[in-house]
Amino acid sequence: MLAEKSVLVSNARGPSPFVIVCDHASNHLPAQYGDLGLTPSQRLSHIAWDPGALAVSRHLSEMLDAPLVQSTFSRLIVDPNRSLEAPDLIWTLSEATRIPGNENISAEERQFRIDHFHRPYHASIETLLEARRHAGQETILVCMHSFTPVYHGVARPWPIGVIHGVDIRFTQAFFDALQAEDPAMNVGWNLPYAALQGITLTLERHGDGRGLEATMIEIRHDEILDPTGVNFWSGRIATCLQTARQARRSERFG
Repeated sequence: MLAEKSVLVSNARGPSPFVIVCDHASNHLPAQYGDLGLTPSQRLSHIAWDPGALAVSRHLSEMLDAPLVQSTFSRLIVDPNRSLEAPDLIWTLSEATRIPGNENISAEERQFRIDHFHRPYHASIETLLEARRHAGQETILVCMHSFTPVYHGVARPWPIGVIHGVDIRFTQAFFDALQAEDPAMNVGWNLPYAALQGITLTLERHGDGRGLEATMIEIRHDEILDPTGVNFWSGRIATCLQTARQARRSERFG
């Protein structure tokens, strides 16, 4: 069984202090997995990826001249933002949708997916961050995601949410910048998820684990399904990331 390339790194030498990573960039199912027993509409839905997240990530990369690391496989193969011990590392049920092709997989198949998709993705992030460390580049890790407008029948009113890892400080500065940009905006703090729900592997492993400033940004995906929404949120996020960076520099250096 052959595995496809699991990661794409763009603008690796970008001089920006920001590094953008997009864990759930793709809904692509490698050929050996067929359709996992799912319909076309299910494979296009949020259970397979984070719609809009890659478009925003690419725009941010261009605006900030920042490196971008993106997955090239659906999270239904293996979720790169989950620990290897997580029960939802390989989904068999997403909200109310069964994933028939993931039910009763062998230990060998589970390990294959870890070795050929999960590990190479994180190794590419590590390689990029290590190269920046050796070059003496400032690095702020930005993990881009999107979320569904409704989950288990409950509406999610926030157009954007921010989630922190162990170190809260950059995320707090970014949250403050968003609220200053538009005081009427409903910004979710640790919403629609909380770090304690096990959804911050990339943030904590590559951000906190390296002692980097870092944050995780979640955009409600109905906000970013067309170019107008992508441009709006990319611009707002780029501005607020830079404002947060300046605020943190002022805190550290006066």
